[in-house]
Amino acid sequence: MEEFGFGLPPRIFGKKFGETVLSLNWLPIGGFVKLFGEDEATDTEYLAVQKKLGVKFPANFLRERSFQAKSKKVRAAILSAGVIMNLLLAIGITAVILTQGVKEVVGKVIVEKVAVASPAEKAGLMVGDSIAGLHGYNEAIFIPKTPKELISYVGDHKGTEIVISINRAGAVFDVVAVPRINPPVGEGALGVGITDLELHTYSWREAPLKAVVINATRAKEMFVSLGQIVWKLVTLQKISTDVAGPIGIAQVTGQAVKFGWQAVLELASILSLNLAIINILPIPALDGGRLLFVFLEKILGKRVKPAFERSTHQVGMIVLFALILFVSVNDIMRIMRGG
Repeated sequence: MEEFGFGLPPRIFGKKFGETVLSLNWLPIGGFVKLFGEDEATDTEYLAVQKKLGVKFPANFLRERSFQAKSKKVRAAILSAGVIMNLLLAIGITAVILTQGVKEVVGKVIVEKVAVASPAEKAGLMVGDSIAGLHGYNEAIFIPKTPKELISYVGDHKGTEIVISINRAGAVFDVVAVPRINPPVGEGALGVGITDLELHTYSWREAPLKAVVINATRAKEMFVSLGQIVWKLVTLQKISTDVAGPIGIAQVTGQAVKFGWQAVLELASILSLNLAIINILPIPALDGGRLLFVFLEKILGKRVKPAFERSTHQVGMIVLFALILFVSVNDIMRIMRGG
């Protein structure tokens, strides 16, 4: 290994330990590993390495140690390692969060706040009650599954007496309330704060599988989002300002800190998954791009010309840095506008 870098170049500083340079770089968006012989080298270049090291090796010694000298399976495994570790990190962080308790959609409406002197308080609703059903006189029972459904129903019955079925700790009973036509500012017609989320804590045995499901869903959403961005770039459409670069990520991280360690961990999990997905894409200079050349070698039965592969990765790196610069400028402009 020639270099193990934290962040992406340009380099701030580096120190050599044995044969490997440990470096710190300016762009704080992941890291990289530079392998010896990652690009096919000529005999002249190998001789130059020997001269640089000040040691004379036996013939073909350096070439045999190079990345390109390894089998297709070994190269594919090495190139996939970073992506796999990012995936495992995302799943591991999510699993830890799940064991601490997360709020999940439960398919029912739960009361989490009751306004003073509101129709809800007068009817006897309490925090923690779940709404089992509502109906007016001569109406069928309506069972709301989401806060939006309950708000819509109550809005349609302002000034009309309605019967609300309450489930309180397993006991179900009815209360009567009249939603206000002109409620105070900040309060709804019924005067309750509602949610369809409930705290669920997973055991250490349940958490890993649930974490895999959550990250699979997120990965699907990320692929769809990336596809939409690529399509907009190809068709010259305007890109959403929600696309963030290093500066935007730093801003979001600062905001997440305000919500506690769990929010920071969740952001770290999402970023790790995002890095895995981007890195596996068949884009030159990324691991996915290098994997593409390994697969082409398998299909064609021979290696692509080293000079072509090297120049392709160089062009890919230039494009990537241009995109990073673009989104960074976008981040700065959004922050200046107060976004």
